This record gives sequence, structure tokens and C-alpha cells, in this order.
Amino acid sequence: MSSKQRPSILDKSLSRGRTEVSVAAFALLFSELVQYSHNRVSSVNELHNKLSELGQRVGVRMVEILFVRERNYKRETKLLNILLFVKETLWKSLFGKNADKLDRATDDERTYYLIEKEPLINKYISVPRDKSSINCAAFVAGIIEAVLNSTGFPAKVTALWHKGTTFMIKFDDAVLARDKQLEGR
Repeated sequence: MSSKQRPSILDKSLSRGRTEVSVAAFALLFSELVQYSHNRVSSVNELHNKLSELGQRVGVRMVEILFVRERNYKRETKLLNILLFVKETLWKSLFGKNADKLDRATDDERTYYLIEKEPLINKYISVPRDKSSINCAAFVAGIIEAVLNSTGFPAKVTALWHKGTTFMIKFDDAVLARDKQLEGR
């Protein structure tokens, strides 16, 4: 027997770099997740909610990993900074690139839009014609929502079909009040 044992996974550093997952493996796993969820709901709205709920489980875990790896434990306090964190750092970690666009609604200062023209999450999903309103990006909406809520920016995130997929982020009033107060300092 060798005196050297392989280090356990618990001994490895979280900041040691990223591992890549093949797109085919991701597509197969995500397709199974969607089918599993679809078989347990009775409406498109319930499917979106189920996918969002599953995405939230991923988002909570992503927050801790990304703030350790990318930010050296430094959390964001300003609204724009957390939105840029989602658009750039989170998106790069999940999909290997920045999100396509971040916009603010003109009629509601609490609403922002994160736009992804061709989300990887929808690329390998075949949606039946009678259920064309299904947007599997609800899973990613759940991830975004969990990241924002976990970092102290309570919001509701919804995936919409518009310019590809648009994630509508609607923040609580308290987030805007806090942001304005931080700007006044």
C-alpha cells in the first residue's frame, strides 16, 4: 500500500480553476430535467415555476462559489454592480460568455431586462407546437433570482420570449431606496 493517498475532494481549493462540461452532456442532463418536470405538472405556468424552483437551488450554490473564486469574498452593495455581476461573472461561469445586453425599463425604475439572443439552455430543447409558450430559460431565471435574493437584492425574475430570451428582473422597492441612500453618501 502506498503512503501517499489521493487528496479528497474536500481538500481541494475552490479557487483552483474551472472545469468544463461538454455541451452534449449538459444538453442530455437538462433535457431529462425538463422531461421529469414536465411529467409532474399540468400547465405551462406550473412547468415554468418548477424549472425556476430548480434553478434557484443552483443559484444559491453559485453565489458562494463565485464570491469565493472571483470576488475574494467581497459582496456587492450597489444595484448596478450586482446586475453587472450577473451579466458578466455569473453568465461567464454558466455559459462561457457575457450575456448579450442589459437594459433598464423606461416606464419602471424597478425593472431591468437581461437579454440573451440565443440561450444555450433552449438550444437543445424541442418544444411541441401546442406548447410553444414553454420557455425552459425559466430555469436560468430561477438561478438569477436566487443570486439576487441571496446577495440582498430581493427581486422576481421571469423569462420571456422577446429578442431571443429576455429575463425581466423586477426589484423590491427597498432595493431602490437603499441604492439611492448609498448614492447620497
